[in-house]
Amino acid sequence: MKKQIIAGLILGVAAISLVLAIAMKPVGRTAENSSAGRGEVGVIYIEGTIASGRSVSPFEAQSGAEAIASSLREAARKPGLKAVVVRLNSPGGTPAASQEIDAELQRLRNSGKIVVASMGDVAASGAYWIAAGADQIVANPGTITGSIGVFMQTTNLEELYGKIGMDREIYKSGPYKDMGSPDRPVTPEERAIFQSMVDDIYNQFVDVVARGRHKDVAEVKALADGRVYTGRQAKELGLVDQLGDFHDAVLLAGKMAGIAGEPAIVEIGEKSFWQGLFAGVKGNLLPGLGWTDLLEENANSLNPR
Repeated sequence: MKKQIIAGLILGVAAISLVLAIAMKPVGRTAENSSAGRGEVGVIYIEGTIASGRSVSPFEAQSGAEAIASSLREAARKPGLKAVVVRLNSPGGTPAASQEIDAELQRLRNSGKIVVASMGDVAASGAYWIAAGADQIVANPGTITGSIGVFMQTTNLEELYGKIGMDREIYKSGPYKDMGSPDRPVTPEERAIFQSMVDDIYNQFVDVVARGRHKDVAEVKALADGRVYTGRQAKELGLVDQLGDFHDAVLLAGKMAGIAGEPAIVEIGEKSFWQGLFAGVKGNLLPGLGWTDLLEENANSLNPR
C-alpha cells in the first residue's frame, strides 16, 4: 500500500512538473494575413497593468516594460516593416514603466516607422501616456481612456494597532525615512513632500501629452483632471484622432506607410501560456483609474525589507 502511495505521489509530481513546464514556456505570437510581396505592419500588444521589469504575474494580465521595449526594438530592426500598431488594452500602470515604453516608442518612430496606437476596452492613465507618443490614435467609441493624472495614498492603521495591542518602534537614519508608515499619521511636512512628487510626475505626464497631441500645456491641463473619457468624447476633445477598431488601425498604419491595399500583419513579441490564459482579467477593469498605487511602488524603497 505504501509503495502504491509513493508511486502515486511521484507520478503526481511528474505530471505537475510537466504542466508547469508547458505553462511557463513562451508561446510565440503568430503572423496573421502574411503574404509574400505585401507591405507588412507589425503589431505589439500591451495588455493588463504596465509595470517595470521582465517578469509577469501568473495570476493577472500584466505587461513588463522591458519585454515591450524589446519588442519595439525588434520592430525597429525589421526592414520589411513599414509601420507598427501598438494595441492597448490596459488600465495603466507605474509612471517609470510607461516612460520606458514611451522612450523606446519614440526611438522606433525616429527609425522611420509609422506608429499607430489602437485602443481596446481600456487605454487609460499610463496606457494613454504611451498612446500619446504615437503618430495617430484610433479608439472605439466605447473605449475608456484618459485618466491623465497621478495619485498616491497612505493608510493610517494606528488606532487598529492600538486595539490589538501592537506597537512598533522605528529606528531611522533621517526624519523622512519612514514616510508613509501605516502606524502613524502623515506629518504636514511629509504631506508636502508626497504632494510635490505627485505634482512633478503629473507635469511630466502633461508634457508628454502636449508634445504628442500638439497642444498647449494649459489646454492639456484643462482636460487632465484625472477623469476618464469615452473614445467618442476623447475624439471630440482631440485626445484621439480617429474612431475605429483594430482593423481600422492596421489599415490606417498601412495607408500612412504608403502600403497599397490591405497590409500583412506580423505580430511581434512573445507571451507565456499564463499571459494568454489570464489576458483580459484586469485589462477590462475600470481603473481608479490607472496608476497602480504609486505609494506601494515607493513603499518598497522607503521601507526596505
